[in-house]
Order: sequence, then structure tokens, then C-alpha cells
Amino acid sequence: MRIDQALSDAVARLARHATDETATPHLDAQLLLAHVLGRSRTWLYTWGDREVEPAEAKRFNALVERREQGEPVAWLLGYREFFGLPLAVSPHTLIPRPDTETLVEQALTHMPASDVRALDLGTGSGAIALALASERPDWQVTGIDIVAEAVTLAQRNAETLGITNVRFEQGDFFSALAPSMRFELIVSNPPYIDASDEHLGQGDVRFEPRSALVAGQDGMADLLHLIETARDFLTVGGWLMLEHGHQQGEAVRAALTSAGYTTVGTCRDLGGRERVTLGQWPSASPNP
Repeated sequence: MRIDQALSDAVARLARHATDETATPHLDAQLLLAHVLGRSRTWLYTWGDREVEPAEAKRFNALVERREQGEPVAWLLGYREFFGLPLAVSPHTLIPRPDTETLVEQALTHMPASDVRALDLGTGSGAIALALASERPDWQVTGIDIVAEAVTLAQRNAETLGITNVRFEQGDFFSALAPSMRFELIVSNPPYIDASDEHLGQGDVRFEPRSALVAGQDGMADLLHLIETARDFLTVGGWLMLEHGHQQGEAVRAALTSAGYTTVGTCRDLGGRERVTLGQWPSASPNP
């Protein structure tokens, strides 16, 4: 079978099994076939008349079948690119998403190029921590996750990428830290979805760990905990930056302001939705 025909057939199969409007059958088919052939997506269309070897066709068909069942493409490939870094992924962590790059961009924009101690809470695959460490070699970055398998995965990603100014530890948010530790920057993409949200039954989210997605208090519980507790670990003038649901911006801004943060603001993601809210800890005065 020719490459173009293999792609066409796979797209038709995946389109029939699309569960919502976020499905991308064309892209999925391209990524899977490019992975099997060890080529780029552009190459597939340049050489669409080339024949797919029987062994390659068998591997491709097996991957398409798994995708038809809803298994995330990132798991099928074994990696997901985030901020230009190819990161290994696993069922123990969230799959890094392009919208989360907004959080990284804001951190890089607001912070100096050196002398920054950064903390990534709920680091998962290490995506945010590794992106920051890669872009800012003079920073010292710490990533923490409660799941041991996530910490192991993040460490493996750091080793594979040769990023040495980052370390990963296991713990429940701040529990792994000594009370005296302080950071110029604390970032997090915590669980922020309400347990009744219909999106939990759609797309890749169906396969991802609920513990990394769902929070109490209408999805606000972990966000509020981070806002309250981060004050004890920020330096004077340090920043807290949080990813959240697109309808939670107002509530997160209000919580930050109430907790004593200043320069509070919200940034929009690639789709124009409120996605990252940040605040600065203004002084060394006692917490309100």
C-alpha cells in the first residue's frame, strides 16, 4: 500500500471513532505513520507514492487500532514535545499540552535570566520544570510530585535531555520542603477540574490519572491551597503563577488579592481563554 493511501484509510477509521470536536484524525494518522517510518510529517506528503513495507504497515495498523480505542497519541509514540523538548510520557502523569506553554512564557517574561530559584509543584513528566531549566541555565529549578512514578519519569527526562540545573523530589506540594526554603518563583499546573465536569469523559482526558485532574470545591481546592501556602515559601517580590480552568480566572484573581498578593493578573492561552493567573508577594510582613 502507498503512503498516501495508508494515511487516507487511517484518517477515515479515526474519524469514525472521533468522540468530540477536539479530535484530530488527520494529525493523528500523520504522527503515527511518521513514527513508524522514522520520517517527518512533511516527508510523508513529499513521498506519498512510496510503498509502505508489510512490516511497517502491520505496526501502523496496530497503532491505529489502539488510537481507535481512544488511547492517547502521546502514549502510542512514547513522547510529547513541550516547549521544543521531546518528553517521555506515561499513564502516571498528564500529557503536556500546548496551553501550558503559556505558564512557561510568563515565567520567562517576568523573571531575570539568573539568580532565580524556581519551584514547580505537581511536576508530572517534568515539562514545566525542564522547560524553565532548559531556557534558563543559570536558574536552579526544583520539581515536586506526589506520585513516585512521575518523579522517576521526570528525572529520566532530565537525564535524557542533559539538563543538570533541575532536581525532582517526591512530596505532596510543599511537604517535601524544609520550612526555611524560599523561591523567587513558584509555578504549578495543579488539578483544577470539578469531578462532575463532562470533559472528563472526552478525548485523552479519559485515560489520564484523575488525581492530576480533579479537585474539590468546584475544582478550586488545590488552587486555593497553593495560594495560601506559597506565601510561606516565596521571597520578597517573588511570583506565584498558576494554570487553571478557563472559567476560574476571576476566582483565582480574587483569592490571590485576598491573600495579600499584588500585581495580580491573568494571561490567555493559545485559544484566547483565561489560563494562567499570577501574583507577586510584596513584603516580608506576616501573612494576613
